[in-house]
Amino acid sequence: MTIRLLLADDHPVVRAGLRAVLSAEPDFEIAGEAPTAERAVELAAAGDVDVVLMDLQFGTGAHGAEATAAITARPDAPRVLVLTTYDTDADILAAVEAGAAGYLLKDAPPAELAAAVRTAASGRSALAPAVAHRLMDRMRTPAAALSRRELEVLELVREGLSNLRISKRLFLSQATVKSHLVHIYAKLGVESRTAAVAAATERGVIRRSGP
Repeated sequence: MTIRLLLADDHPVVRAGLRAVLSAEPDFEIAGEAPTAERAVELAAAGDVDVVLMDLQFGTGAHGAEATAAITARPDAPRVLVLTTYDTDADILAAVEAGAAGYLLKDAPPAELAAAVRTAASGRSALAPAVAHRLMDRMRTPAAALSRRELEVLELVREGLSNLRISKRLFLSQATVKSHLVHIYAKLGVESRTAAVAAATERGVIRRSGP
């Protein structure tokens, strides 16, 4: 059976590299390429795609997790395999909750990438070992793991937003934002916004500042 692939990444060099590697597999066919998350959603909706290889960070427009959610929400949707450089809790949870069938890092060997594509196409989950390890850690210590909402709050703290701006961005009351911060501080063992961001970044919970 031929597995038809859609390559969604905003870097032409990355797409060209993926095309070269994946085209060498006898059961793979490159059905299309998308330089934006929005274009990926359009092409996936048009049909004739079995697996979408989705980057998370695009230069402009929607995030890869948003595109993944839009794709997987449709009936008979193709499987989405996230292929990214990020392995933080925030990114992994966003992708998994959006419906991604797998999560792989861009430094994966070609054989591992091909195996993950076949696994996703067959309806099973394909996770990079490091990603699976992080998810298992969260399951083993759920009380110490930041919730999805707490991660969202902390990401905005990292961006320098005040409690008021965070409350408006997430449609929460300021009291709720403060409550989330109290829980974040307790789980990370810190006492300030700066220390929380530093600790979470060091542990790979959120991304470092910058692109």
